[in-house]
Amino acid sequence: MRHRKQNVKFGRSKSHREALVDMLVAGLVKAKSIRTTLQKAKVARQAAEKLVTTARKGGINARRAAMARLQDEAAVKELFDKVVPMQEGRQGGYTRIVKLGRRSSDGSEMAVLSWVDEPVAKKGAEAPAAETPAEEPAK
Repeated sequence: MRHRKQNVKFGRSKSHREALVDMLVAGLVKAKSIRTTLQKAKVARQAAEKLVTTARKGGINARRAAMARLQDEAAVKELFDKVVPMQEGRQGGYTRIVKLGRRSSDGSEMAVLSWVDEPVAKKGAEAPAAETPAEEPAK
């Protein structure tokens, strides 16, 4: 029976698939959000959430496991210094997937994968204007 076996192959070998997912997670850690196909985002989300759960334990073993997965010292440092504290108090669901529609070239469903505490910019929304400083009262 096939119960709970999730494996999207992406037309790649196992090592190539694992490298792809690791690269997507490292990009997510470094850039705070990535734009990719919906299926790749779903697989990367699963790997990223497991990585954050491991990193929240702290310690040298968690850091070594993250390094083995990400293969990038800068990404591991960013994970432990910024991402894990940002997710403090949350018991899972560290990422969000926002669907963007279909890619014009091949019709693939596109999505943005980002951390939950990062703001999401809506299509056509302008950046908020900077506040003007209040005038000081005359003396």
